[in-house]
Amino acid sequence: MATVMLGGLAAGCSGKDEPGPDGNKPEGVTKKPVTFSWLVYDRTEGKVRTDWEIFKEIEAKTGVKVDFQVVSQEGLTEKRQIMIATNSVTDFIQVTTQEGRENGPEKVFLNLKDYLNIAPNLKKFYDTYPEAKALATGADGGLYTVPVLEGDAAGKGFNFIWYARKDLMTKNNLKEPTTLEEFYQFLKALKEKYPDTYPLVSNSPIGDTGLYTVFGRAFTGIQGFFNLNPANDQYAFAPYHSGFKDAIVYMNRLYAEKLLDPEYSLLTQAQWEERILKGKSLVTYFWKADLEPLTEKAKKAGAPADYEFDAIPQFAASGIKNYQYSRSLVGASGRAISAKVKDKERAVQFLDYLVGEEGSNYLSLGIVNKTYTIENGKPLYMKEFGASPYVPLRRDYGVWYDNITLDNAKSRDAWERGLNEKSKAINAKYEKYIIPAPKAIVKTEAELELEKSKLSNLNKFLEQKMTEFVTGKTPINDTTYNQFIDQAKKLGADELLAMYSTAYKRTYGTK
Repeated sequence: MATVMLGGLAAGCSGKDEPGPDGNKPEGVTKKPVTFSWLVYDRTEGKVRTDWEIFKEIEAKTGVKVDFQVVSQEGLTEKRQIMIATNSVTDFIQVTTQEGRENGPEKVFLNLKDYLNIAPNLKKFYDTYPEAKALATGADGGLYTVPVLEGDAAGKGFNFIWYARKDLMTKNNLKEPTTLEEFYQFLKALKEKYPDTYPLVSNSPIGDTGLYTVFGRAFTGIQGFFNLNPANDQYAFAPYHSGFKDAIVYMNRLYAEKLLDPEYSLLTQAQWEERILKGKSLVTYFWKADLEPLTEKAKKAGAPADYEFDAIPQFAASGIKNYQYSRSLVGASGRAISAKVKDKERAVQFLDYLVGEEGSNYLSLGIVNKTYTIENGKPLYMKEFGASPYVPLRRDYGVWYDNITLDNAKSRDAWERGLNEKSKAINAKYEKYIIPAPKAIVKTEAELELEKSKLSNLNKFLEQKMTEFVTGKTPINDTTYNQFIDQAKKLGADELLAMYSTAYKRTYGTK
């Protein structure tokens, strides 16, 4: 494991303010130098560096030097789990909020609640974000993590859009589809014009951009298999909705008519991208941030000069809410401090500084007039960083770097404020579909055990059986669909649904 030192003192060294001969603190001296260790991983945009300017600035303001303990991205989870199991975590570490709740009371992580009297920014954070406080709270009532902020408080930031080849739409005078039937006809027209293609491709059957997720939501109003139904604020199991069978029938029609890539359920990310870049597929659902980079990548790979992807509207079945959940306000991970850190008060004060406006700005935005400017009172990344500012920001400055930053929402806001007109138009097109994401729920030990024992097997069954339906291996009729539902029940669908509903009501109450 590589070690990157941001200073000269040994990890864990503690120190308090040194008074002068008369008992007062010397003028200009606020903190004696101290070093804290911190577990991180090297990102693809750039490795963790010793000379990131934001940490020099932070050290000048706080006296704190950071000793980054660097592992590979692939090895991060295992390393963290070993550290937790052996109670040997670094002074600062990012863990899942669940790991914080479970291991904090076991004296692996520091109980931040005991130090809120010296941490005004932390206190304000928990008061401002009740969801974060709920996720940080252990069974003993202690607070063990500072959950990372992911979305804006208004619940408008979002990630995903439908892509379609705008150049081909223009060439063939094809209108944007706005309904499921129009989408089918749209794919059919593309297939007729370009018979060597499979117009629709998906990078996965499940997950946020998965085929089953997207069409399941379009026909049932439920995102994924289990989720809150925004129509009534209650947890639901999508296959119980009458529209779920309709979604399967619809996807089967796309498959049977060769409008959907026949290998959709097996494609790797690289294979999905290859089909997009080489024009073998013309429509997909994916991260909006990748639209322009993929277009440029295709042109560099030899695509026609007018090759262009653009967003088409989102659609839903008649009577179904046409929506996309925003980014979650609070993420599933949070910053924790080791219960064994030598100078506990100093560590908490450092975390408090990073949560405060100045520290948060360093981690999320960088240095004013070097990485960002202020326009109309709002931060905006430097224009020379281009459409993907996160690459130079992470590589050269350590800004917006996973396992280091605490506020991804602030970074995304600064990035989107500087988007080009096309990207702003896409945001405007999708704004009407976006609603606030569901709050994360806190599960008891028994609920976690139930989820662990049931969910994985159920998800595997659902994905496998849906693939059989869509590809025609299993015919779709009342008998086969009822058998599908019965087996889902046997695998724990009802128990899981009841558990999610109970946990949600317990965590946040009822309206």
